[in-house]
Amino acid sequence: MNIEKDYIKLIFGLKLKQARTSKNLSLFGLAKITDLSKSYLNEIEKGKKYPKTDKIILLSEKLDVSYDHMVSLKLDNNLAPIGEILKSGILKEIPLEIFGIQENDLIDIIANAPAKVNAFISTIIEIAQHYNLTRESFFLAALRSYQEAHNNYFEDLELKVLQFSKAFHVNIDAKISIEELSAILIEEYGYTINEIIFSEQEELGDLRSIFVPKSKTLLLSSDIDEPQKAFILAKEIAYNYLEITERLYTFSWIKFDNFDQVLNNFYASYFAGALLIPRQKLIDELNLFLLKTDPQPQEMIELMGKFNVSPESFYQRLTNILPKDFQLKNLFFLRLSHKIGAETYQIKKELHITNQQEPHANEMNEHYCRRWVSIKTIENAMRQNKSHFFDAQISRYDNSNNEYLVFSSATLDPFKKDCLRSITVGILITPSVKKKFKFIDNKSIQKQIVGVTCETCAVKNCLERASPPIQLEQKTRNENTDLIVQQYMSKFS
Repeated sequence: MNIEKDYIKLIFGLKLKQARTSKNLSLFGLAKITDLSKSYLNEIEKGKKYPKTDKIILLSEKLDVSYDHMVSLKLDNNLAPIGEILKSGILKEIPLEIFGIQENDLIDIIANAPAKVNAFISTIIEIAQHYNLTRESFFLAALRSYQEAHNNYFEDLELKVLQFSKAFHVNIDAKISIEELSAILIEEYGYTINEIIFSEQEELGDLRSIFVPKSKTLLLSSDIDEPQKAFILAKEIAYNYLEITERLYTFSWIKFDNFDQVLNNFYASYFAGALLIPRQKLIDELNLFLLKTDPQPQEMIELMGKFNVSPESFYQRLTNILPKDFQLKNLFFLRLSHKIGAETYQIKKELHITNQQEPHANEMNEHYCRRWVSIKTIENAMRQNKSHFFDAQISRYDNSNNEYLVFSSATLDPFKKDCLRSITVGILITPSVKKKFKFIDNKSIQKQIVGVTCETCAVKNCLERASPPIQLEQKTRNENTDLIVQQYMSKFS
């Protein structure tokens, strides 16, 4: 598709429609005075066709618009932002197809209501700039929406894993070894695997692997542990077995060129997680765990240890299986990061299924509630110097009264020096959930009233508060002011 030619056709179509509507002419009316067919004019306005010179002259005369204006790529001020959007090629980058939207559909919307679409696009851009939303943030937000729209479960990838295990005679009921994964990459896909010390170069300190496509060489950091290595190898198998060519070459990613790379990275990661944590085996283990009436933290850590994966991979896999196979369709996933010695905590990743659950505030520059078990596990991991600290809590959000059963694991951050992170899954408590989790009413599980951020929290006398509730106080002041205004309006009406 020639973006430059398409851009020229779209601009001409917008100008033609603007000139026609300014004369209060319908397409039928324009067709009648020009002897051109209505369908032909419609295709011009939608940017599908570009008229020949004689037709442009005819249209210019009938619409009383100069020929130079019609063929110029300069748009009037009210349409200029749309021109910038079209020229930038951003429509090529928005992953419309994964949401069932065709590019032509969006172009039709722009052509039918350019001024309104212009206002909408301008608003989106302003919001993005206000919150410093980068291109990467936009792509990741689109991916997150895609996952949430599918309840983060992808049957085709689950089937691909089963087909792979059968074709390669991999026993997925047993813990898959590093040696078996390496052998598949080397013998089947012609890989060379080398371990190097990335940390010797400061710029590579946060990386765990680099793939060199020309020589099919996989460079692994010698600092990573076995679960991390297993995930990287499984992910490389996924790229090859799924025949993915548009891909990222570092883990973790440094940059990506387009949305396909982001989506394919997710597909490969999903495949790797499903291979290392087979669906049926996890279902069986979870069913046994749910029968317990008083499970201890160590038992959850032991459950994770039955799979050759990191805590994050395990929790991510829970977000695939719990909605699909346990009908727990209201849950959130949270990755929280904290640098030792700092006062702040950052949400690095979140996912919400089926609705927007609490917490939901990763773009806020505020203080997250210190009563979250996500934060408490990090604090306990530091205090007790543990490599993996697990805890659970029933959190009731003060603003909504929603209750969540929340599991959280804190470990050292493999990407960042002197950083810890917690991985958390929270499940909205409903009567159905209480039936499934036999231990949910056990007194050993702490119940805690929580907020989202200190700035918006109404909890009184909170000893953990890191900031006054300034946002809440402002909201209250505005509501009180509005109440008095309404009283005056009623009095003098």
